[in-house]
Amino acid sequence: MSYELRDHTADVAVEATGPTLESVFAAAGDGLAAAMCEEIPEAGGERFEFEVRAEGREALLFDYLDDLIYERDVRSVLPVDNEVEIREPERGDEDGESGEWALEASARGLPLADISAREIKAVTYSEMALEETESGWRAYVVFDV
Repeated sequence: MSYELRDHTADVAVEATGPTLESVFAAAGDGLAAAMCEEIPEAGGERFEFEVRAEGREALLFDYLDDLIYERDVRSVLPVDNEVEIREPERGDEDGESGEWALEASARGLPLADISAREIKAVTYSEMALEETESGWRAYVVFDV
């Protein structure tokens, strides 16, 4: 899995790739951290966990990244070394509804007091893409700075 920061008008974008949907989510989270901090220490910080639920894959990615920003704000940490496990909705329930997507995530929280980081205000749906490719998955996300 990997990510690249992309120039985007007045914002910053992350293009992430990975062999699985879970790995591309984690790479997008790591890209978000890189957009906030140029040099990420390899040690320090405590791991924390959180869960996210949404009605679709793209909404799950949006809410996951939004929760990373929320965790940054409430814990005063930079979430790095992201890990994600995704549960797809169960198909064929009685109502014909497709159900919710869910993920369990963890990240290592680096104290913001120990690093130099710029603020990312929010994740946006602008130009967001989440697609399966021949080699795995690709995500493109724009962040408001």
